[in-house]
Amino acid sequence: MAMTFHLDVVSAEQQLFSGLVQRIQVSGSEGELGIHPNHAPLLTAIKPGMIRIVKQHGEEEVIYLSGGVLEVQPGAVTVLSDTAIRGTDLDEARALEAKRKAEEHMLSSHGDVDYALASAELAKAIAKLRVIELTKQAM
Repeated sequence: MAMTFHLDVVSAEQQLFSGLVQRIQVSGSEGELGIHPNHAPLLTAIKPGMIRIVKQHGEEEVIYLSGGVLEVQPGAVTVLSDTAIRGTDLDEARALEAKRKAEEHMLSSHGDVDYALASAELAKAIAKLRVIELTKQAM
């Protein structure tokens, strides 16, 4: 049997996942992180993107994260995010519309702050679309 660790994925609204997993992949502030059993303790920011979870028996699940914090402790990992949405619950049409609006806003922005906000919204929309794509592939 594969080694496992306990994972909790929590958003401001609800706990999306709690259980044993073989490994996870998450978008850290410095790049992609792969967390396996017995990983060194870690506390880091995560950026908008996804968490790919390989559960105890090998099934995979993908969840969109708007950003947040990842904490790795011996035997347990916690992901705290303002917004977390299962890939199966994301609306592709809404994500495409958000992407289009963010791109338009970036083109018409008249300052660094406007551009930065639009860029952040674009990153979130692209991350949602990537999670949708990965969820479709897994089905």
